[in-house]
Amino acid sequence: MIEAGDTMFGKRGNDGENRTTPEFRQAPAVPAAESLTLDERPADAGSLARRQVDPAPPLAPEPKRPATSGRPRSENYYDTKSQVFSALIDTIDLSQLAKLEPDAAREEIRDIVNDIIAIKNFAMSISEQEELLEDICNDVLGYGPLEPLLARDDIADIMVNGARQVFIEVAGRVEQTQIRFRDNQQLLNICQRIVSQVGRRVDESSPICDARLPDGSRVNVIAPPLAIDGTALTIRKFKKDKLTLDQLVRFGSISPEGAELLKVIGRVRCNVIISGGTGSGKTTLLNCLTNYVDRDERVITCEDSAELQLQQPHVVRLETRPANLEGEGEITMRDLVKNCLRMRPERIIVGEVRGPEVFDLLQAMNTGHDGSMGTIHSNNPRECLNRMESMIAMGGFTLPQKTVREIIVGSIDVIIQAARLRDGSRRITHVTEVIGMEGDVIITQDLMTYEIRGEDANGRLIGAHVSSGVGRPAFWDRARYYGEEARVAAALEAMETSK
Repeated sequence: MIEAGDTMFGKRGNDGENRTTPEFRQAPAVPAAESLTLDERPADAGSLARRQVDPAPPLAPEPKRPATSGRPRSENYYDTKSQVFSALIDTIDLSQLAKLEPDAAREEIRDIVNDIIAIKNFAMSISEQEELLEDICNDVLGYGPLEPLLARDDIADIMVNGARQVFIEVAGRVEQTQIRFRDNQQLLNICQRIVSQVGRRVDESSPICDARLPDGSRVNVIAPPLAIDGTALTIRKFKKDKLTLDQLVRFGSISPEGAELLKVIGRVRCNVIISGGTGSGKTTLLNCLTNYVDRDERVITCEDSAELQLQQPHVVRLETRPANLEGEGEITMRDLVKNCLRMRPERIIVGEVRGPEVFDLLQAMNTGHDGSMGTIHSNNPRECLNRMESMIAMGGFTLPQKTVREIIVGSIDVIIQAARLRDGSRRITHVTEVIGMEGDVIITQDLMTYEIRGEDANGRLIGAHVSSGVGRPAFWDRARYYGEEARVAAALEAMETSK
């Protein structure tokens, strides 16, 4: 055990000097190569190896620290950091470090690094030393150079294109940062640390991986040899404060009347598909809609990487699983959706429909699981319907086209279209009902659309959400069953008068 006044570097005496004790030293010390991080240490490195195979999850990257300076670092800085890091690895006992809380572990590391800097007599300013301390703590306990970006709540996406290029999206605009990794191996190690927390792997035999961070942020990794210029890492960050429809109104993503209509749609158990392109806000909108699910309903979610953040007390979260090294044990989205039907769900929510599982979701929607929801990649409501047909055909179902369309019409009530516009803003562009068929053609009607009317001097698009003039939606009887017909009528009337 570590007693008060001790550090991983040694036992501190009354005079403040470190008096090294054998139990906290590596015996014998193993020289650390500059290109290695904690997850790469050789198996014969004593207690370092114990840290690598420790079944406990890696130390959480909390607490987040403020972003460090964005100015470029010199090669001399990285050389100094490599020397300090190597000395730290030779000195510290990682098995003891792993037992500490993140804050305590961070303080221990800072004490040791300060001692190393003093012993080796590196010439550094106070600000440079503070940056070095923060960088090394992030490397050991967190996600290295990514930590300052993860700490910022204004970033929507982090895009790492190899060790030398890191881009971020802020306020709908993509910009390059001065953040960089020491080399491609450090980047790959951080990616492995991220995906290992959810029981997945990324290497040459499995170079593509979807995962998530502890806060629910979505992660995609594609490693060499598929990524030619070094590992590509993409993180879709979630805001710490979960968005609501009322906040989307303040952002201009939807009008107040449109938000009221969506609240009713979520409340009265309409079957909803949220359609949109990449980065259009589909998952955010799905999270917003689930706020209006009754708290006594049993909700089951199926996702490739669990990222939905439902607030109801009775939620079962399911996640797909890739095949193991032998190519066995894969659990697909279709497996999860089919299994949901045996779990007494009241609502089934599919994070993203990409393939034949759309057929099982439609079957669930059409067999008593009203209020089910999902997202799909498409550019408009009509294309959304066409994509569903194509996905069913991809699954090998030999059904007549008219039968497939009848299943779609009988299952889906509302399609909500989200879009990311050319100025970087996100808007809900259509709220469209699926109302029936005429011959072999699916008939839809728009309840609300978004009209672009120009742009301002700063290049921001100007537009408005307008009613299509529908006096009574097709889900009117459903709304009346739940006692919400007055809210629907008021919302449609308000949209009509605000034209």
